[in-house]
Amino acid sequence: MQEIVAGDIGGTHARFAIAQIDDGRVVHLGEATTLRCAEHASLALAWEAFAREIGRDRLPRHAGIAVACPVQGEILKMTNNPWIIQPAQLPQRLGLDEFVLVNDFGAVGHAVAQVDESHMRHLCGPDRSLPREGAVSIIGPGTGLGAACLLRRDKRYFVMETEGGHVDFSPLDELEDKILRALRTRFRRVSAERIVSGPGLTNLYEVIAELQGLPVTMRDNRTLWSMALEGRDNMAAAALERFCLSLGAIAGDLALAHGAQAVVIGGGLGLRLADRLGSSGFAERFVAKGRFETIMSDMPVKIITHPQPGLFGAAAAYAERHHRH
Repeated sequence: MQEIVAGDIGGTHARFAIAQIDDGRVVHLGEATTLRCAEHASLALAWEAFAREIGRDRLPRHAGIAVACPVQGEILKMTNNPWIIQPAQLPQRLGLDEFVLVNDFGAVGHAVAQVDESHMRHLCGPDRSLPREGAVSIIGPGTGLGAACLLRRDKRYFVMETEGGHVDFSPLDELEDKILRALRTRFRRVSAERIVSGPGLTNLYEVIAELQGLPVTMRDNRTLWSMALEGRDNMAAAALERFCLSLGAIAGDLALAHGAQAVVIGGGLGLRLADRLGSSGFAERFVAKGRFETIMSDMPVKIITHPQPGLFGAAAAYAERHHRH
């Protein structure tokens, strides 16, 4: 049994926990400590604040850290976060002997690979477990649209971080043709993320209002999401309905592209939408792939419900990387 620090560094919050790992897997994830990035000048200072918060003079000298940006290069810069992370300096700054850096959505992939089945909520398709062999597509709407592929082979697994959320948006009916034309006037290229993400709901809402000849009454994205989920505004509800349809279509496209046998919905919005997706047009759009409808209808789709998938996945990434196979 080994004790490590798990970190999940986002644009607004940095989350930390002590994890216990053994035989390549996470055995236990301690209670998460959440710190506001704006209140700490650097990752190293937040690291020290975490140690104080849990009353420890010294933290473990091994860590799995997820960051909300690509992890290649000598300097990592995150959106909406002033911290600059230099991987080569982390051992000295954080007092580490060994560490693993993983992209935030790559961490979700590791979480999918290792969490208990009780943290997988069935959404549509056959109600069976994720396959023990083969590929699983993971898609997660949040600030952006994350995508990853989990491949299981011979009792091992591999997580491939992708930019699948940036594929072109493909309209599937007349309304979406109009939405695409309208968004082309705003963006040089309309990707899936322009529709299926937190800000994507605002794009849909504003375009639908424009097409209906109605005024835009909500400018704040957080308020719009609340109104849409609560069904207190018909135009916001229409935007959310279109969001769910598009998420289903894009999830199905990624599954086909990955040769997947199952799909998992993650991301901050995935969990918020858990009760909504089942009664939306998500499943119909997911399956509607022409000659591949039979294959798609035999594919289980789950939502990961673990409260801290980024932290769990960061710990899992370290455990898997340092496991002697």
